[in-house]
Amino acid sequence: MYVNMEQWLEIRRRVLREGVSKRQIMRETGMHWETLKKILEQPSPPGYQRVKFPKKPKIDPYLGRIQEIIEQDKFVHRKQRHTAKRIWEVLQEEGFTGGYTIVKDAVRELRRTMKEVYMPLSHHPGEAQVDFGHAVVKMSGVLRKICFFVMALPYSDGFFVRAYERECTETFWDGHVRAFKFFGGVPRRISYDNSRVAISKIIGPRLRELTQGFLQLVSHYLFSYHFCLVRRPNEKGVVEGTVKYSRLNFLVPVPQVRDFEELNAMLLQRCREDLQRRVRGQVKTKAPLLQEEQMSFLGLPFAPFEACRTQNARVNSELLVRFDDNDYSVPMEYAYQDVVVKGYTDRVRICRLHEVIAEHSRCWGREQQVFDPLHYLPLLERKPHCLAFGRPFELLDLPGCFEVLQRRMEWELEHGRREYVQVLRLLEHYSLRQLTGAVEEALKHRVYSKDGIEQFLAGCRPWRQTSFKLGQSSHLRLVQVSKSDVSVYGDLLDKGGAA
Repeated sequence: MYVNMEQWLEIRRRVLREGVSKRQIMRETGMHWETLKKILEQPSPPGYQRVKFPKKPKIDPYLGRIQEIIEQDKFVHRKQRHTAKRIWEVLQEEGFTGGYTIVKDAVRELRRTMKEVYMPLSHHPGEAQVDFGHAVVKMSGVLRKICFFVMALPYSDGFFVRAYERECTETFWDGHVRAFKFFGGVPRRISYDNSRVAISKIIGPRLRELTQGFLQLVSHYLFSYHFCLVRRPNEKGVVEGTVKYSRLNFLVPVPQVRDFEELNAMLLQRCREDLQRRVRGQVKTKAPLLQEEQMSFLGLPFAPFEACRTQNARVNSELLVRFDDNDYSVPMEYAYQDVVVKGYTDRVRICRLHEVIAEHSRCWGREQQVFDPLHYLPLLERKPHCLAFGRPFELLDLPGCFEVLQRRMEWELEHGRREYVQVLRLLEHYSLRQLTGAVEEALKHRVYSKDGIEQFLAGCRPWRQTSFKLGQSSHLRLVQVSKSDVSVYGDLLDKGGAA
């Protein structure tokens, strides 16, 4: 007999409060004695309660075998693990006569109950976790895959996110440097997975042979580090969850940006806004918790870490230097010389001793050549006929007045092309805007020589390019010498000096 909650309440009130007899209630309602007894013993209907699990005679003898297959699959790549259908086929070969549905239900239930369980952990201030994630963005109209660096602080739940072209030593370094600046200090202990950027060899469960790049970073900031066991990312579960949170909340829908600078500015702003979010189980927002945690941080070193990969190289016959499988140009006077290449996340610097001789935007492609046309102008002056075929000059986007000047110089002068190259060499000292104005003025006055065009540039040349250099002491230009007072020499004559 079904009894709703109102009837349940009324029966209990009449019997237990008003003293109505149980027999009268049974006569009025027609319910069984056991039902009335249950109502009087319990304040609300208990609902249906199963005493024992139902028997499944066909599948029960094979549950152990299914469990064994699922356990073995944990050591196999996920793309080659047994599906429920494949398990059913294996059981049929071993004598199973049941259908596919009961096997599928059994596999689903076993996989759900066999998942690993974890111990809730407490996190101390000053600890951090690091990981890389991947996402897709639309950059300059092109859909492309990028990686993003994440550093998370489990205590305050603050995190820092920055996007890069790919995961490598330079981006690993740069992510740490920027994260430390964002948090206002260096965490005392940082947990990592077994990335090749930081680890060159796994020796044992906890022993690692570290890369030189990782050791340089640790030596500069002097923090402690911890590496997870192989295939145990749950040891840094906070940053694993933060990677997923950042992807779903910051990169969905797919961002449409101009370049990495715009994307990272957006990510930085979102990280700052997230500090105003309250953490579950906390009364405060993340910002005050981060301020408390900063008391446990190590101080930032006085000298910032230079997040660049350095390698020695030699300039080849085409004035190119190879770095990260790409070639970058240098000025002609450094041909065949040994140089040092510094690769940052956004640029490449080429140095000779302590002097920066060339700087280019970082190319993240493969087997590409990056030219600066100005580096090849001295060579072009010696070989002027290469102007039409030289690859570096394909990037030299000049206004139309230069083409007019070239035609007129080649028509008017005996060595017009060489003279035109000398005009281009003025770009070594003047900006393209300044030289364009001078060329336009020269065409108006029918002046077709390098010296003539340079007259229209008078006063445009920066003083640093006209400074007098005494060896390596060009800084002497900035020294101011006070005017001497010759009258003070009269004191020498009063003391017996000879004129």
